[in-house]
Amino acid sequence: MATTANPATDLFSRLSFRRAAAPSPLRLPPRPPRAPRLSSAIVAVHKRNPKRLKYASQRQFTRGDGGMLRVTVEPSGQDFWKLDPVVDLINGGAVGVIPTDTVYSIVCDLSNNDAIERLRRIKGIVDSKPLSILCRSLRDIDTYTTGFPLGTNQGQANIFRAVKRILPGPYTFILPATKELPKQCIKHGSSTRYAKRRQVGVRMPDDPICQAILQNLEEPLICTSVKYLSEDEWILDPVYIADIYEPLGLDFIVDGGARIADPSTVVDMTGSYPTIIRQGKGPKLDWMVTGTDQDAQSTLKAV
Repeated sequence: MATTANPATDLFSRLSFRRAAAPSPLRLPPRPPRAPRLSSAIVAVHKRNPKRLKYASQRQFTRGDGGMLRVTVEPSGQDFWKLDPVVDLINGGAVGVIPTDTVYSIVCDLSNNDAIERLRRIKGIVDSKPLSILCRSLRDIDTYTTGFPLGTNQGQANIFRAVKRILPGPYTFILPATKELPKQCIKHGSSTRYAKRRQVGVRMPDDPICQAILQNLEEPLICTSVKYLSEDEWILDPVYIADIYEPLGLDFIVDGGARIADPSTVVDMTGSYPTIIRQGKGPKLDWMVTGTDQDAQSTLKAV
């Protein structure tokens, strides 16, 4: 059955085509082409600090060109997808700065000896100074150290159970190291001689950004706190960290906002008692002693 064309529809179609095809003297000039969109590692500009404008454009990391990747991440963790290139750089041997639950740390892959040597050169620390480990879990601590005492039937406290209640947290525990710990972590001198493996500091920071990075790596990170080169003082603003350390060869920095000058509490677990050798952000707990407390207990036992 043949269909009957609608004269009104046919006229509208011909008029529409004519209007689209015929040039119009009132046509607006074409829009300029859009600027290319930035990739996933977006560099944010902090409006409160004009100095951050210097880092308003992204610079891709390539070895030897002096460029540094800078990624700004919300502390809440809503944009952790930006950390993907950071994880790739760490796996490729890069040395960079990430936030923790205390201050910023310079980090690199634990198993990459060249990266560890670069970290020492960038920070300007001697080979005899031991480095700490940022661990993903208590299993990492058991792998690279002898672990925490589990307690005995003779009344020795179960320190492992107590530590589980406060980790992740702002503590650094000094424990006897195992053979799994790379030699470069406790290197002595510039020759092939190494100090006997004694202790190593281990951390499990309670920081969402740091944890997001660690959980996407196959191994823990070697770390050391970020300080001014000529002063024993922490650098708390990532903008100043970039200014000072980028010329020294830093590969990336994760900007999680400014920090407070409150380092981790360091607890020595290699003696008779868990002894605080530096009081920091982590509070003193009832199963910890200070150096003065330990001296007092030793005196009482001798009497």
